[in-house]
Amino acid sequence: MSPTLLLSIVFGYFLLLLGIAWYTSRGAGEHAFYSGERKSLWWVVAFGMIGTSLSGVTFISVPGAVQAGHWGYLQLVIGFAIGYWIVAGVLLPLYYRMQLTSIYGYLRERFGLVSYRTGASWFILSRLMGATLRIYVVLNVIHVFTLEALGIPFWLTAAVVMLMIVLYTLQGGVKTIVWTDTLQTLFMLAALLGAIVYIVNSTGMEGWSTALSDSGMMQVWNFDWKSNSYFLKQVVSGMFITIVMTGLDQEMMQKNLSVRTVGGAQKNMRVFSVILLVVNILFLLLGALLWLKAGQMGLAAPEKSDDLFPMMALQHFPPWLGLLFIVGLISALFPSADGALTALTASTCIDLIGIRDRGWDEVKQRRVRRTVHLLMAVVFMGCIMWFFARKDGTIVKTLFDLAAITYGPLLGLFAFGLFGKGKPREVLVPFICVAAAVITYFLRDNSVFLLGGYQMGFETLLVNGGLTFLGLWAFVDRRIVRAGE
Repeated sequence: MSPTLLLSIVFGYFLLLLGIAWYTSRGAGEHAFYSGERKSLWWVVAFGMIGTSLSGVTFISVPGAVQAGHWGYLQLVIGFAIGYWIVAGVLLPLYYRMQLTSIYGYLRERFGLVSYRTGASWFILSRLMGATLRIYVVLNVIHVFTLEALGIPFWLTAAVVMLMIVLYTLQGGVKTIVWTDTLQTLFMLAALLGAIVYIVNSTGMEGWSTALSDSGMMQVWNFDWKSNSYFLKQVVSGMFITIVMTGLDQEMMQKNLSVRTVGGAQKNMRVFSVILLVVNILFLLLGALLWLKAGQMGLAAPEKSDDLFPMMALQHFPPWLGLLFIVGLISALFPSADGALTALTASTCIDLIGIRDRGWDEVKQRRVRRTVHLLMAVVFMGCIMWFFARKDGTIVKTLFDLAAITYGPLLGLFAFGLFGKGKPREVLVPFICVAAAVITYFLRDNSVFLLGGYQMGFETLLVNGGLTFLGLWAFVDRRIVRAGE
């Protein structure tokens, strides 16, 4: 694909998003940036969340990982689906009952200001790392396969894309994101289905279903309990990954909380869980078909498995499919960035700065919020360049490894709030969270040696959350407990 055509697609797509942002933000007050005025339709939110949840990591990394990991990723996805039902049944009613805009307001009511800001800070760190990693995945593909040959540096590609995202999210906020995510999900699914239909109908793929069965790539279950992909660990870890990366994540929850009623939000979450399960199965099917097609064409495997889908779509498939791939790839990029940027701006303004508690008028609130938005975009840019310098291999594993460390303290804080008694000594809460994350990181990196050959995988999140919970329990203010009794 020519760089000129690619740039035309990117800018055309951006102009479309800018038009949606202008339309959805007309006449909206400052509060609409954070909550969408609670007027979102549940089915629109459910469909748009597909693009946010999948992102470029699923679009690129999951198909490429099928040859090595087969369909084992489905074990984790089943856990995801269960987790969404738990979020719908437990957390959404809590957030609506408390009429929260920022979900970390729960920690302020339950524990106090220090815990509230500690939880918000861990979210900001978690979402910052996760979102910029997802953005890097897509930007790197666009850069390597099209723009690098022109001598365009990666930093310039990243800077231009970030500028685009800032321009269409600066005013509309959640109200805009709900609709842009819906459009982006539509394009991403079109690329997914288009690739599958083309491959199964291409020359030499007449017996594709039999060939896939014989290849062993469709194997799902792993019953080796010492393996980091053991099925029980994967399913349980998937449940808790969803609970923390959706139920305790401001970006994901702010869209759900923009629905008018808790019943509508729950319906959105449950319908979305079923759709997401089906879509992930299709991505795994695509990965198996891509590897099968590459073998049938006699192509050498790419150095990084994440490059398989881009290589096939842009170098070996018809131009129309390459075009659809690029549109789908761009659609995977923007939901990873726009919602995260909006959520991080909202959390910083509401939770850390306390923009609503300072008595500022709407003009000053808007000025501060826009300044934070721009500064957050600069931080995004720095993190993207850091990932570019590291050049990680399999991104999907890196993403969940980061989540296990950064979301663990949030899991422990909310779990203790819901199921623990009393309040921990507020001054110690930040230190407890940091200590739990550091200990967990050490255990994960040395688990084979320390645990007799056992490999810690995604259950690292549970260990991290459990250590945080125990630390909070150990330092409960006993005077408050006795007074409550």
